[in-house]
Amino acid sequence: MQRVTATVQNAQGIHCRPSTVIVKEALAYDGKVTVTGEAGSCDLRSVLGLMTLGLKQGSPVEIAVTGPDEAATAKKLAALFERNFDFPPRAEG
Repeated sequence: MQRVTATVQNAQGIHCRPSTVIVKEALAYDGKVTVTGEAGSCDLRSVLGLMTLGLKQGSPVEIAVTGPDEAATAKKLAALFERNFDFPPRAEG
């Protein structure tokens, strides 16, 4: 099992759209992925489960990955939690 920690960077936290992106990545993985925040933990294959954690900007999360290529998968998922999402991208100006 590989465990990594990340801090949510998105200004609006992990709401519906970022949750979908993160869960889609977890669904592509053949092993088990669990995320734990201050409000509890969930299987990362559930958008609703992830959203119920109420992850806001600055929230710490622990990602636990069990299966093939654990380290790379954990690193990739941690990067998604630390990504600044912008849906849709805002025009500069």
